[in-house]
This record gives sequence, C-alpha cells and structure tokens, in this order.
Amino acid sequence: MQITQSLHQAVQSRPDQVATIFGSRTRTVAETADRVARMAGALRELGVVDGERVGIYALNSDRYHELLYAVPWAGGVVNPVNSRWSVTEVAYSLVDCGTDIVLVDDAFAGTVDELRAKAPNLREVIYCGEGETPDGLLSYEDLVAGAELLEDARRRDEDLYGVYYTGGTTGAPKGVMLDHRALLTSAMGCMVTTDMLSRGGVLLHAAPMFHLADGAAWNIANLTHAVHVIVPSFTVAGVVDAIEKHGVTDALLVPTMIQAIVDSPEAATADLTSMQRVMYGASPISESVLNRARATFANARFTQAYGMTELAPVATLLTADDHDVSSLARSAGRAAAHAEVRVVGPDDQTLPRGEVGEIVSRGDHVMQGYWNKPDETAQALAGGWMHTGDAGYMDADGYLFVVDRIKDMVISGGENVYSVEVENALVKHDRIMQAAVVGVPDDTWGERVHAFLILREGEDITLEEVREWCRQHIANYKLPRSIDVVDSFPVSGAGKVLKRELRKEFWGNSDRSIN
Repeated sequence: MQITQSLHQAVQSRPDQVATIFGSRTRTVAETADRVARMAGALRELGVVDGERVGIYALNSDRYHELLYAVPWAGGVVNPVNSRWSVTEVAYSLVDCGTDIVLVDDAFAGTVDELRAKAPNLREVIYCGEGETPDGLLSYEDLVAGAELLEDARRRDEDLYGVYYTGGTTGAPKGVMLDHRALLTSAMGCMVTTDMLSRGGVLLHAAPMFHLADGAAWNIANLTHAVHVIVPSFTVAGVVDAIEKHGVTDALLVPTMIQAIVDSPEAATADLTSMQRVMYGASPISESVLNRARATFANARFTQAYGMTELAPVATLLTADDHDVSSLARSAGRAAAHAEVRVVGPDDQTLPRGEVGEIVSRGDHVMQGYWNKPDETAQALAGGWMHTGDAGYMDADGYLFVVDRIKDMVISGGENVYSVEVENALVKHDRIMQAAVVGVPDDTWGERVHAFLILREGEDITLEEVREWCRQHIANYKLPRSIDVVDSFPVSGAGKVLKRELRKEFWGNSDRSIN
C-alpha cells in the first residue's frame, strides 16, 4: 500500500481529466504527475534521502497537492506545518523531527529570516507562492522546470509517510508518525463503510491541507477519481464562490466553518444545489447548527467522522442514513470497517454498554508512535490500543457517544459534568451563537462550571437568564455558575476551541488541577 499508487493509477486510466483547480489555474492528471516526478527529482538533487523530512509551511494550493505526492515520490517524509502556529512553534517542529528543507508561500515567506534563526538546521527554503521568488529562496517553478523526471521511490506499507504535529489542545506539540499503510487503511475503511464522498466528484479543500481531517478527504478523493478544487483558506465567500463556479459536490468542513456558513447572508442566497456530500468532524457540533446545515445544503448527505490524528484519522462514522435517526443526533457513529473501538475503565477493561469511560481503538490505522517520545508513545499505545483521551459510552447497538475530552470534564461537588452537554444546552438559546465550557477553581465546589459565550450581534444576556434556560435542559448541578461574554475563542488549526487557553485566566500555566 502506497500513497502515490493513486496517482499512477490515475495517469493510466484518466490522464486528461482535470486534477486540480486553484484560482484561474487548472491542471490535468498527466500534467500533475509530470510536475510531481520533476519536483521529486529536484528534492533528490537538493539532497533528500530516504526517510528525510520535508516541511510544507503554506496555505492550501495546487502545489500543496503536488507536494503531498512529490515528497514520498522522492523517498521523503512530509511534515505538514501548522500554518496557525507562531514562528517559534513552527521552528520547534522543524528542529524536533530534523526537517532540513521547508517550502513556504507568500503568507509565510516573510518569516524565513526568523525561522532560520530559530531552526539553524534548515539548509534549504523553497518558495512555492505566486509572486516573485524572494532573495535567498529557491523557486518551486524553477526547480520543476529544471529537474529530470524521477522514478517513484515507492515508499509503502510501514514506511513512514508523514510526521503530523498535534495542534496544542493539551500542551506541547507531539509529532505523530503515520505510515502509508495506516493512512490508506483509514481511507479504504471509510470507503467500505459508507459513501462519504462522491465517486468522480468535485472535492472542495477549504479546511487547511496541513491538517489530517482534510488529508483524509484528500486520500479518499484520490482513490475515487475526484477533482480537487482548492481555496487558500476558509472564507464563507470563497466557499460559496467555489461551489457555484465549479459545481463542487463534496466538502470536508469542520464545525466552526459550518457555523460560519449557516450564519452568513452569502450562503442564504447562493446556489448550493450541486453539493452532494458534506463530511464533518474534528470537533463537536451542536444539533441546532447541524440541522441548519442540512437545510442550507439541502441536497447533500452528511457524514460525521470521529477520530484523531493518531488514528490516521478515522475510528467511527455516523453515516448519512444514521443522521435521519433522531436518537443518534449526538452519536459519533459506529466503528468503521478498519477499526476496533472499545470504551474502557481505568484498568483498561471494557465497560458495560452505557457506562462512560475512555475511548480506545486499535487496527492498522493506528500511528507508529510519537516522534522521539517513547514514554508518551508507550502510554498512549498501552496494551496495543490507542488511548484517545476522550470520554464516551457505547449503546446497545454499538453506537459511540463522545461526551467530553477527559481533561475537559468538570468535577463539581463530586459530580462529573461533561462540558459538551452543557454547551449543547447553551447554544439552543436563540441569543447564544457559540459556547465553550470549562472548569474553574471554586472554594466551595472544588470546581465550578464556567461558560464562555459568543452572542449574536447586538444581543446581551445575564447569568440568571443563562441558568434559567439551561435548567430546562440539564440538571441543576451542571448549570453554569459564572459566565464571560467574549468576541471569539482561541482555536487550533482544525477549528477546535483551545480550552487550555480559556482556562489560563483561572488556573495560570500550571497543569489543570482540582481545589
């Protein structure tokens, strides 16, 4: 199993089909394959050896698509850099896994001097943007034009494909090592389980291509002969324009993107009828937002994927048909064809159905480990199962319900309060657009439930109103005891709310504890 096989197969069966659309630029499968082989040749000429890491520090583009093939074609390992990180964090990831070559586009070319100062191991920086190549950088297009075609190194199976740095929801980034087998096992398992993307469809890349949520869609789309329509980054206007202009049929969207779309006037008046599939995941979504999304994309079938980078990335799927069952509205679905999933207690023994414990998974989709972190790897993969750090339960029919990140659970007065449950109650209020719930220190209760709220424009709300509203939906001990109204939440590159950042005001930089 090798990632580049899908490109070989496409060249053989459909060389003249459009492969990528980026702005006004369209490239066929044959053109893409030629450029991939030449870029791989250029990387070899620059000294890339088997297993060497190559960083991609850029927004979405057709060149990003090429690099996801070209790096393994040259024998290398991709290091897709989180484009939302500070230069210090980027440098850390490059140094940590020994990435000596990195590609930057217009958005990040201005950081190169600082990057070189903080990552002295860098020997080459390649400019893959749209303008003139800055002084001191190599030109992507010149490299492609001047390189010889290279035979595919055919890295495969247990050969490392990528080092994906987790995005900082729980502390220092860790490099997740994923091989070709894991990524293709996950992609093919998804395809067998449900029709989450259209065959021969048109896939929109609006989520960041550095993140494995989009990477999963990329892999499946390559296997199902899709056209890749790529926008540099997410904007509602950009998404709407791409759907209307290119007849987009499929999209991977994280919940924050979906919320922005359903709240926008652009989407309300746009022709979105070409959309057939929407895949979502990476963070929780409220029932109200999901219902509005299904109305906005009225012709589309929705699939939810649950997993994490360490699972390449899918463990369970809530299919389009499952979305029509009201009792499954909060479910993350059942185990995909390639994954075993259990809910376990502190002793790692499987819990009875309905009991909350930690979600674990095993199979060929599981990571090799964390780069250069043997202790963390051993802990995460104890007993051969990936311990997700998520709390959940499984019902009698095998449907998984994720109730919280274990570290985000609030213990107030000895009672467990799952933040997601409180957030779901809050966003049902017509004045509350988004909510994030954390535990903060309290002298009486140990921890109290604290809610950060983003309100709809021009609205206001009091704690008493919030508590009275929530009382209709959840138990008294789960009610927020304090609130903050804010303009925005800190989020990771995948759109996950960084609750550790929200907690800092109350707990400081120390590890979260209970009074």
